[in-house]
Amino acid sequence: MQQPRSAADFIELGPWEGMPAAQQPDWRDHPAYPGACRALASAPPLVTVPEIRQLRGSLSGLARTNTLLLQLGDCAESFYECTPRHTATKLELIDRLGDRFSELTGQSVVRVGRMGGQFAKPRSQAFEWHEALSIPSFRGHMVNSDIATSAARQANPWRMVWAYEASDGVQRVMRTYRQRHGRTATTDGPWSSHEALVVDYESRLIRRDPDTDDLYLGSTHLPWVGERTRQPAEAHVALLSSVANPVGCKIGPAANPDDILRVCEALDPRREPGRLVLIPRMGRDRIREALPPIVRRVANAGHPVVWLSDPMHGNTVTSRFGLKTRHLADVITEALRFRDIVEEHRQYAAGLHLEVAADDVTECVGGSVEDEEALRRRYTSLCDPRLNASQATELIEAWAKGTAAGPCRPA
Repeated sequence: MQQPRSAADFIELGPWEGMPAAQQPDWRDHPAYPGACRALASAPPLVTVPEIRQLRGSLSGLARTNTLLLQLGDCAESFYECTPRHTATKLELIDRLGDRFSELTGQSVVRVGRMGGQFAKPRSQAFEWHEALSIPSFRGHMVNSDIATSAARQANPWRMVWAYEASDGVQRVMRTYRQRHGRTATTDGPWSSHEALVVDYESRLIRRDPDTDDLYLGSTHLPWVGERTRQPAEAHVALLSSVANPVGCKIGPAANPDDILRVCEALDPRREPGRLVLIPRMGRDRIREALPPIVRRVANAGHPVVWLSDPMHGNTVTSRFGLKTRHLADVITEALRFRDIVEEHRQYAAGLHLEVAADDVTECVGGSVEDEEALRRRYTSLCDPRLNASQATELIEAWAKGTAAGPCRPA
């Protein structure tokens, strides 16, 4: 793999430097900060330009080829589950669900994993209570430890280097897996994706394509910006607008159509197919009012975006035992309402973005998890609740039934 010519020459000159950036760790005075940043800036990229081009080409033709997109994986990856065995198990799950999606719909499926870098999480609160003590919130293994003590929850910039090393191991297994399975345009991926949240990490992994001189993000194939960090005048959008990767953007229920159009203009100024994936995550009820004006505005402005449903994040509730959960029925309802709305506006509903565990967890209610009492059997998520494989299959089957029967309109 070719080394970047001089990463430091342009990393510090990016337009995101000095811009506001929400949800960032407070670690720039930490003694490990300069060394961690230097290590990342001199490291080889984790993904290659040809891989990025292949994925972007696949995304550009989804509607034309009647191909679906399935993006899934952990809410937050664990450093301790990046071994070849863990990674292979996750890839096999992605393929199993992708194959089922394809079998039921008769459509090819591009597969993308929330893996190889999903180590940082935005949080609503800076602190949380644990055994009557207020401690910093867990923000993903890139930032701090999931161990619930004040000392373990201190942000440590050297964790960015650990995240790089863990991601490198995952990417190597993914690359071997794609090669071994002889991936083609009709069985595409699995590719990697994560939320590009920690600006210090992402900015140090921007590299130049030696053939075109374009910048690309070397940390993942498909980065996305979250609902909390998608402001066009802030660092996250500026960073992603500078790179050639396909990029995603989450959209919550309070999103203003004008704001989303400004994000589209920043991330997709040339209106290029395959460049921008918009991912509504609004909740089963709020999506009916919130999504239609956004779809209309984006379509009328001529942005050829990929529309992808995240039916999970808007449907999070707290069980009577204090565990965060989601109800499979709500998740299915939002996914089908999303598809109906997008298709009613003559746009292409490309598929699903899901949090799914490779293990048989009991974190969401429905299907194989009969009630809230059952949640406590195998609740292992580092952050938000994930579907298990059988629940994800139920969701895929519901989408396929709607496809076969025409638009589905849940009550």
